Amino acid sequence: MKAECRPKSEIGQENNQVSSFVHGAIEDFTQWLDIDGHVINASDGGIIYAEGRYHWYGQALRPLPSGAQGRGGQSTTIGVVMYESEDLYHWRYEGVVLACSETSDGPLRAPMRFERPKILYNEKTGQYVLWCHYVGYPGDHGFAPGTGEAGVAVCDRVNGSYTWLGSLRPVDGDGMVRDCTVYQDRDGSAYFIFDRQSLSDPENRCLYIVKLSDDYLTMTGEYRRIEPAYRREAASVVYHDGYYYMVTSGLTSWRFNQANYYRTKELLGEWEDMGDPCVGDDTKTTFHSQSTFIFKVEGSADHYIHMAERHNTENFLNCSYIWLPVEFGADHTLRLRYRKEWKLEDGWSRT
Repeated sequence: MKAECRPKSEIGQENNQVSSFVHGAIEDFTQWLDIDGHVINASDGGIIYAEGRYHWYGQALRPLPSGAQGRGGQSTTIGVVMYESEDLYHWRYEGVVLACSETSDGPLRAPMRFERPKILYNEKTGQYVLWCHYVGYPGDHGFAPGTGEAGVAVCDRVNGSYTWLGSLRPVDGDGMVRDCTVYQDRDGSAYFIFDRQSLSDPENRCLYIVKLSDDYLTMTGEYRRIEPAYRREAASVVYHDGYYYMVTSGLTSWRFNQANYYRTKELLGEWEDMGDPCVGDDTKTTFHSQSTFIFKVEGSADHYIHMAERHNTENFLNCSYIWLPVEFGADHTLRLRYRKEWKLEDGWSRT
């Protein structure tokens, strides 16, 4: 990748001394750096633990000329990038794992979007499968084919070069894909979860969950419309003590809004509306961020981190990452509490 795509931070942080997750006040945009001192640029991605390391991946947002004020910065001219870490604090840049092209006229022509990419490992096939919300050139949402699909790519190595397999619209041709995620269940089955916008009735938007094929490369006919999650997006899913939980965002484009979560005992069963999981969120803005992913801290019994992103629409390269401990209540509830700064060793003690 070109150096200008990974600008030096102006914060002066010595990243090799990082030992906590620093967010600052909820109005702050605090940059996180890799071990080379470059700003981590992995938007709306996730974490996969493989080969003894955490791998953090996301779409590399687009650097724009001075004065552009972020317009178009939510698209990419690079693709999906990846970082690796042994401790979640120190991240080494691994490179581009799914590249778009500035020269090709094909489906990966830049600028475009591999928005909200998520990676699963399929033990049966030995392959890593990446699903995303695909928006073709020039990266603007629309209603025509190629402006709101589920895109899929595959690789034999977690940090290798992924092969693009194509895109589709789950459920039926009337259902465009907006924000999406994937979830791998305990039995190895996997699911694609997305905000489905109806082509014939664009105001009709609801979260759907669709079971993936055994090889994770396409959709099956098994799905459910999650009725309580009407006009919700940005889902993140976790399982704990008999329940699946799903944290979501409202539909306000890039403007922050109040989170809401749901729970169920069966992924394709009835989901229950549980309200706002954010404790002390007086602004009702999910602490000025939007849900992205939930992952487990390796070696722990039930320690999970909720990943969110504080989008900076004036300059998408100055977004920031908000990682908070997930608290599970004895009454089968889920809570998120804001921390300006916290460490793994004390993250699940209430402060």
